[in-house]
Amino acid sequence: MSEQRPGLVMCVCTGKCPGFSQMDIWDFINRARVELPVEFGVIHPQLCEQDGDRFLADFLEAKRPLVVAACAPNMQYKMFRDAFAEKGMDVKRDMTPLDIRDMSTDAAIEKVATALREMGVKEDV
Repeated sequence: MSEQRPGLVMCVCTGKCPGFSQMDIWDFINRARVELPVEFGVIHPQLCEQDGDRFLADFLEAKRPLVVAACAPNMQYKMFRDAFAEKGMDVKRDMTPLDIRDMSTDAAIEKVATALREMGVKEDV
């Protein structure tokens, strides 16, 4: 694992996906960026669209590991594989995709915290 703290991007599927109705997305991202060992936390409305591709292209310039809290991990691998490859990165190594749909804010925070621990991210990096 890199010594860099990963970035955390929450994708909310336009903000209208019923899968996020149990969660306060603003509370989630604010708690994640303050409570968890991530470099930053941001919300993107739809990473699978063209502006999501542009966002990832800019973001990946830093070669920072990325946690994406969004939809099904298998879809994330398919959708973001090319963006990572174009920057010389491996989507399976450099991205941790998490499905946080149908979760409460607390459950989603715990899922990200668990993933960060499993990634070996240290609190004091």
